[in-house]
Amino acid sequence: MLIQLTNQKVARLLYELEGLRLIKVLKGEVVATKTKLSDKYRGFITQEEGVQLNNHINQMRNEWDNI
Repeated sequence: MLIQLTNQKVARLLYELEGLRLIKVLKGEVVATKTKLSDKYRGFITQEEGVQLNNHINQMRNEWDNI
């Protein structure tokens, strides 16, 4: 879980929660990994649904080109 503090007073609150052993504050650099959209959404829809979606998109593009 990544939390961005918008007010430094919240940091004190977090350390108080850590003192109560409700949470543990981990210090360190968080490096965001960039995931390709194709990997992120792989398996989200079936192959048949993907073909139907592509056909629908192409149909909409052709309608715009004919205007």
